[in-house]
Amino acid sequence: MVNINGRFVWYELVTTEIEAAKAFYSKVMGWAPLDASVPGRAYTLFAVGNVLVGGLMGLPEDAREAGAKPNWLGYVGVDDVDAAADRIKHLGGTVLVPPTEVPSVSRFSIFADPQSAKLALLKWQGLGLARAAELDGLGRVGWHELLAADWEQALAFYSELFGWRRADAHTGEMGTYQVFSDGVQPIGGMLTKPPQVADPFWLYYFNVASLDAAAQRVKAGGGQIIDGPFEVPGGTCVLRCADPQGAMFALEGQLRRRAVGYFERVGGGPSDPRGRRWSW
Repeated sequence: MVNINGRFVWYELVTTEIEAAKAFYSKVMGWAPLDASVPGRAYTLFAVGNVLVGGLMGLPEDAREAGAKPNWLGYVGVDDVDAAADRIKHLGGTVLVPPTEVPSVSRFSIFADPQSAKLALLKWQGLGLARAAELDGLGRVGWHELLAADWEQALAFYSELFGWRRADAHTGEMGTYQVFSDGVQPIGGMLTKPPQVADPFWLYYFNVASLDAAAQRVKAGGGQIIDGPFEVPGGTCVLRCADPQGAMFALEGQLRRRAVGYFERVGGGPSDPRGRRWSW
């Protein structure tokens, strides 16, 4: 039996324009879109080869009217979705979507932590799906980053909920960047967000072979390069982006040239322990 408790197991893009988002990420990431719709619910799976990496669905009309924007949502595996949802309430979080069954696929629940950053709980129903996402594969999420209102309070919440543990930490001009692990390996970091960032949120870093080429595909597809690229240990660089509908995501990969345009930022600014620079 694969232990996925406390590990990220799925990623989902909720957006206002399904076909446009499908075309954008297929081009930028090289994902193959697979239709998995059921009556009354359009749903697309993204795949790299024969590996599923995430899903795509429309932003519900009531959510739009309430002010929700396109976003990426991460799902963390748990042994018991109902018990974890109850635990969230006791810890001061808010259950936004109560435990819900997707027949023969999964049971899930969406929540906001006490500082309003959103995540989801998931328990797969089929053993073939019960695995955590690999962090090093191309087209996969390699890092999970929380920009919190207060990273120490956030880590305390997630440690109680998922058993996440402190790993390395670095204190610089932007404050402390705290790496956390799932008990097996480091899977992400937390920091207190700069004042320019309005609301706490999770940011997901997708692995690409060439950051140069991926950045050009983002721009050609109508997306935006928000910041970067910045160096990280191990010979790769990262940059933060927004897709044409406004959902934020990040990329990590090899950088071949540094002389012009957005590449001139490489190597500058305050850094976290992986080398990411924050200059919102």
